[in-house]
Amino acid sequence: MYKLFFRLVFKRMDPEQAHHLAFRWIRLAVRTPVLRTFVAAALAPRYEELRTEAFGLRMHGPFGLAAGFDKNAVAIDGMSMLGFDHIEIGTVTGEAQPGNPKKRLFRLVQDRALINRMGFNNEGSLAVAARLASRTPVFRTVVGVNIGKTKVVPEAEAAGDYVKSTERLAPYADYLVVNVSSPNTPGLRNLQATESLRPLLTAVREAADRTVTSRRVPLLVKIAPDLADEDVDAVADLAVELGLDGIIATNTTIARESLGLKSEPSLVEEAGGLSGAPLKARSLEVLRRLYARVGDRITLVGVGGIENAEDAWQRILAGATLVQGYSAFIYEGPFWGRAIHKGLAARLLTSPYDTLADAVGADVRKAEEAA
Repeated sequence: MYKLFFRLVFKRMDPEQAHHLAFRWIRLAVRTPVLRTFVAAALAPRYEELRTEAFGLRMHGPFGLAAGFDKNAVAIDGMSMLGFDHIEIGTVTGEAQPGNPKKRLFRLVQDRALINRMGFNNEGSLAVAARLASRTPVFRTVVGVNIGKTKVVPEAEAAGDYVKSTERLAPYADYLVVNVSSPNTPGLRNLQATESLRPLLTAVREAADRTVTSRRVPLLVKIAPDLADEDVDAVADLAVELGLDGIIATNTTIARESLGLKSEPSLVEEAGGLSGAPLKARSLEVLRRLYARVGDRITLVGVGGIENAEDAWQRILAGATLVQGYSAFIYEGPFWGRAIHKGLAARLLTSPYDTLADAVGADVRKAEEAA
């Protein structure tokens, strides 16, 4: 039914307009007690065997919503109602900004992919912090806050901008993510170089500790799939050195070569970050490399091209404690989370592992033992 609706309605709409329409429906549903109870029971069944712990946080399962869908923290309960075990809001910047000019979001339907050059459009850290502070949760869910650089802030002053967001948002974040990997903010990816990343992450860690004294807010960094292998290794080593809690692998890609894209050239050539199925192989490769480098010392989050339970299972075997999705949600619809959980539970049952935690990184460990 959803796929028919997608073809008849969403596919004919501008992707950004369709996104806002779906958002309104989700928010309306969660505000109606009887409807949200029915929807949650149907779409968010809980599997005891999938319960997951990551950086000290307990979750119903390993599958979460990646940053980019709920930029302003307006649909946390709605997305939890649809079966996501954790919700990562943002990317939020120090100051409000409109993002890049429209049209800036494109569907590559044949490739089950998206290209976006949104440019961190959001209401800014002050407004998002106020919304989080006034929120009365309907569902218990883990909320991550993804922060990025305000576009007009010079690269040399980036740390101060991230610190501003940290001071405002850390009190309401179950975990905090430093995003230095979006391709749509000029100069942002330069911050992935370790000589720039070290002082930035140090400043954010100190700001989080100074602002929130009652607990330690877990800190993660999100990296691009376009990093060279040696740079992936360098970030992994830096994360261990600084005592980061996690690495999210990966953001969108600017690459188009060798991705087997089927959509019309005019779409493929649009500037922006490519997400969805074509990103699958490289994101998995980066994840495997990270796990081989850091092992169990740091929690890894796999994201990029996850479409189904088998994709999620492969990320877990490659080293991911948590997995996230976004693009496939556009194509699969509201039953997507339910299908992921059901499929993961079935795979765990027929696997040699007693728990999901036992399966994390199993394929990488086997490969190392055989080498």
